[in-house]
Amino acid sequence: MLPPAYLADTAPGRGARLAPRSWLRTDAPTLSLSGEWAFRYSPHAALPDDVAVPGLDDTGWDRLPVPAHWVLQGDGAYGRPAYTNVQYPFPVDPPHVPDENPTGDYRRRFDLPADWPAGAQVALRFDGVESLYRVWLNGEEVGVATGSRLAQEFDVTGLVRPGENLLSVRVHQWSPASYLEDQDQWWLPGIFRDVTLVARPLDGLGDVWLRTGWDAETGWVDPEIVAEEAAFPVTLRIPELGVEAVWDSPAAVARIEVGPAEPWSAESPRLYDATVASRGETASLRIGFRTVEIRGDRLLVNGRRVVFHGMNRHETHPERGRVFDEAHAREDLALMKRFNVNAIRTSHYPPHPRLLELADELGLWVVLECDLETHGFGMHDWAGNPSDDARWRDAYLDRIERTVERDKNHPSVIVWSLGNEAGTGSNLAAMAAWVHARDPERPVHYEGDYTGEYTDVYSRMYPSLLETREIGTDGSLAPLLGCSPAQGARQRTKPFLLCEYAHAMGNGPGALDRYEALVDELPRLHGGFVWEWRDHGLLTRTADGTPFYGYGGDFGEVVHDGSFVMDGMVLSSGVPTPGLHEFKAVVQPVRFAFAGGALVVSNHRHSASTADLRLVWRVEHDGRPVADGVLEVPEVAAGSSATVPVPGLPVAETGETWFTVEAVLAEDASWAPAGHVVATAQLDAGRAASAAAPAPAPARVRGWQPAAGDLRLGAAEFAGGRLVRLGGRVVSGPLLELFRAPTDNDEGGYSNPEGSDASIPGTSSAQLWRAQGLDRLVHRLVSVEEAPGALRTVTRVSAANATASVTVEQVWTLSDGELELRVEIEPSTGWPSVWPRVGVRFELPDDDRGPAVSGVEWFGLGPLESYPDSLRAAQVGRYTATVDELSVEYARPQETGHRSEVRSLALGGPDGADLRWDFLPDGRGRLPGFTLSRHTPQQIAAAGHPHELPASTTTHLIVDAGQHGVGSAACGPDVWLEHALRPEARTLRMRLRA
Repeated sequence: MLPPAYLADTAPGRGARLAPRSWLRTDAPTLSLSGEWAFRYSPHAALPDDVAVPGLDDTGWDRLPVPAHWVLQGDGAYGRPAYTNVQYPFPVDPPHVPDENPTGDYRRRFDLPADWPAGAQVALRFDGVESLYRVWLNGEEVGVATGSRLAQEFDVTGLVRPGENLLSVRVHQWSPASYLEDQDQWWLPGIFRDVTLVARPLDGLGDVWLRTGWDAETGWVDPEIVAEEAAFPVTLRIPELGVEAVWDSPAAVARIEVGPAEPWSAESPRLYDATVASRGETASLRIGFRTVEIRGDRLLVNGRRVVFHGMNRHETHPERGRVFDEAHAREDLALMKRFNVNAIRTSHYPPHPRLLELADELGLWVVLECDLETHGFGMHDWAGNPSDDARWRDAYLDRIERTVERDKNHPSVIVWSLGNEAGTGSNLAAMAAWVHARDPERPVHYEGDYTGEYTDVYSRMYPSLLETREIGTDGSLAPLLGCSPAQGARQRTKPFLLCEYAHAMGNGPGALDRYEALVDELPRLHGGFVWEWRDHGLLTRTADGTPFYGYGGDFGEVVHDGSFVMDGMVLSSGVPTPGLHEFKAVVQPVRFAFAGGALVVSNHRHSASTADLRLVWRVEHDGRPVADGVLEVPEVAAGSSATVPVPGLPVAETGETWFTVEAVLAEDASWAPAGHVVATAQLDAGRAASAAAPAPAPARVRGWQPAAGDLRLGAAEFAGGRLVRLGGRVVSGPLLELFRAPTDNDEGGYSNPEGSDASIPGTSSAQLWRAQGLDRLVHRLVSVEEAPGALRTVTRVSAANATASVTVEQVWTLSDGELELRVEIEPSTGWPSVWPRVGVRFELPDDDRGPAVSGVEWFGLGPLESYPDSLRAAQVGRYTATVDELSVEYARPQETGHRSEVRSLALGGPDGADLRWDFLPDGRGRLPGFTLSRHTPQQIAAAGHPHELPASTTTHLIVDAGQHGVGSAACGPDVWLEHALRPEARTLRMRLRA
């Protein structure tokens, strides 16, 4: 049996498909068909049409919930999820797909309610089905549709009947539509959004669009009412504004002035309840008054420039996939708000319509993207790409029409996006032309229109900082990517946004503050959208039942893109990453500066004042609280600043004094309670010498003599020149450590775009580190010497088949009962690349040789991990954590847990503090950092998932004189030069005591 012919048809569908319209809440009768359906799975598409036969006995079929993805049901009985980023998981042979095409047959019997209105048009609505589906009702074919994340209604008026009805649906995973849906995500087939039967009264509302605008204090509504003459009169009511407009015919519908009215913005999402009532139906909407316009190279809402501090957001849940859950979605958006995220790009398809209602309510700017991506053709030089093939024109236009029509009423939607990574061509231009004609108020975005032929904003992915600056300035009008000089000049006349930047895969991203500084400096730049919001891990289990979050390759895929789907600011478990905390600190809407004993408060919000905030402060001496209070601050308007006197502060006679100020919510908000911290800053207010000043030179030791190195210095015991015990417990080391478990960014193959000589195009830093043997260093003890109260060793460290080396001198001295260690690290010439770290490692076993290290208290930057190019969220303080709490459980184990600029740390055992390290600045005033882990960097690097890490009986303390930055090279710029760790001499000084 041959597969059905429609599996090679590029048309968007056929049959009784209704024209797209708004997703509205009305009082028209509806019947939800979600719930349990009979389900039959086949691994191929060549099947008889018996699914539609009313008399077919389906009692032996399985039962499957709708909405759901069948690959996430049945424990593998219905196939498995598959992840690809760019490549297609089937042969690139458009429009054909293979016969091995997983297919699901669904059947659902339902009774039409006895009070179902007679004479109404009956629409059968599918909100989301992947990827092509054929529908029958009571044995009669209704139609075929595509567009997985797009709503489709069918007219079933003549097929539905009183009493019992049989709805049959056949869903094919692969279809011509799959070529248009190559987004970076899981392939998850099935009916994954609601199915609904809708009675549409003949005197009801065909469609409603309440276009709004705002100017000064005046708002207006431009209604578009689609209805038959029999539906009129139609009445618009906005009770809170006293509006009641009645139109007797379609021709009478006209603009209504409504003023004074408060505007809608992402900061002040003011909504008004409105109703539109015809003779037979009433629709309820929540409208917001706002005007979107482009003026010169500025994108404005209500006359003010918009800056996107945004996230690319996929619909993803570790157990449900893309099945919508309102509580989960609401918390998702509330979490965004708590972390100063103000915008969403709906990558790369329209979300569930309820999500946009939540964005309206909570306040988020939205770039709404069409369900379109053909990225896999890029691997074949775009040969055969549908974007420039007239045979696919209807499918492209159908997708953008269904996108815009469904969601046109939302005030949060301020930009339409044609799709993502689909090359360029006449079909995309046709989409843009349709949007411009249908909704001229909202601009059109598409990143792939590099020359600006058909879009209104200039957009790019992952440009370097230097390139971003060039885009934001007129400069020399140097050609931009893919542009002639003339085209580049044209693009510079438009607002610019980073539709994707700062690839948040694993540990990172770095240099967020540098992008933000450019946006503050150059008003053509309108911010951007981090890739991306949340990891897409799917909760699964090993053979022995151990749960873990799976990524590409964990489900037996033939082709996949590994852990590239784990690239979010939020882990699959819902835990915000340190990268998200860094983002919050970098983009905080209220900024502070200290000048001449006063605090300058600057409001960087779009339009809201600081009236909803209060400023609280505290003073700490060496990380311990000594005073706090509230600052009296006048209300600061958006775009303005105010200077506030700082109260007299208690300053420590010795040690450090830190003044911290926080802007917190004065009252509860819908997304956070009162007291939630919106913005913060710290000032070193001490009179004592700064902790970052160079430490006094160590006392010179005389009388060195060669020796065996078996001795005791205070609480420390040495054998053969190496530390073996400290305070009576086994402690070994310190040994040089240059390796870190490569982050996803370390594994990225992007060269440093800022011209670093430390990276090689197409070669990742991690490849270079492994090639140099940094993960397999060996040691040769060159000399051991003793002097009264002192021990000195010199060690040469290198790797097999390497000539480059590092000389490490350790000098231990005991003076006035204090044990000090000075480590001099001197690399030879010939090191070809950056180092991941330079530090020393102590090992503390917890088998029968000593108690387990349970946690640590430190004084330094915290509380979360930090790296040279990701420090804005870190504050000086005194913090405690267990060993496990120090690390982040990234989906693929990698470098984690580093704390920067540490003054002291104390390791705790079962009975409290056990061992203490105090650190002194080096000759350039630099303080070290530390990492405390149950695994070595080498063990971490060898594991593909957290559960694959071996059992451990040792705690590893690494004291770092330097760490390489994290960058964004998994898909973006490498580490900025300033934060690249080149091989260089470093000094560590520390005092150890038990």
